[in-house]
Amino acid sequence: MARRTKAEAAATREALLDAAEEVFLEKGVARTSLEQIARHAGMTRGAVYWHFRNKADLFQAMLGRVRMPFQELVAEIGDPSLVERPLEAIRLAILKGFERLEQPQYRRVHAILIHHCEVFGDIDPLAMQNEMADEACGALADYFACAARLGQLREGLTPATAAELMQAMLGGLFHDWLRNHERFSLVAKGRELVDTQLALMRRA
Repeated sequence: MARRTKAEAAATREALLDAAEEVFLEKGVARTSLEQIARHAGMTRGAVYWHFRNKADLFQAMLGRVRMPFQELVAEIGDPSLVERPLEAIRLAILKGFERLEQPQYRRVHAILIHHCEVFGDIDPLAMQNEMADEACGALADYFACAARLGQLREGLTPATAAELMQAMLGGLFHDWLRNHERFSLVAKGRELVDTQLALMRRA
């Protein structure tokens, strides 16, 4: 019985997060109440407060479902030889991230964060975006530093600059795609741009 109750509680939590995504996308975060989310999920507001302290807590949990730490993407590839091929590790991890972002839920939540969220109470979308960008850029810098130590990075290009260049390109591409995701495939266009940029960064 306890196991089923725990599973039901987890399912309720996921249903509330699903409802929050839909209402946030339609109305914006600031204009959405917990009452509206509860009604959209077919539940009471008490169910929301059972799982989340407030809207900021719910919002963070929604973001947590689509977080993609760079090192985890590399680990999922499962290729030990990437230790000696850090530029290929960067390439494959970015492509795996693109594949995730093309999934509806990932695209929806990032659209909410970037286009449908204002500073509201404890919710600061810009700070959240900066945190995610800094995390990604720091991981990229570590891999580019490894490439430099192995003599694989273009001479005169520092790991920090390489990471900033890659991060800027990825950010611009993602924002262009997110504005109208039907214009082009993030995976296809992203592969082309990432391959080109890494080729320019690789030591001849």
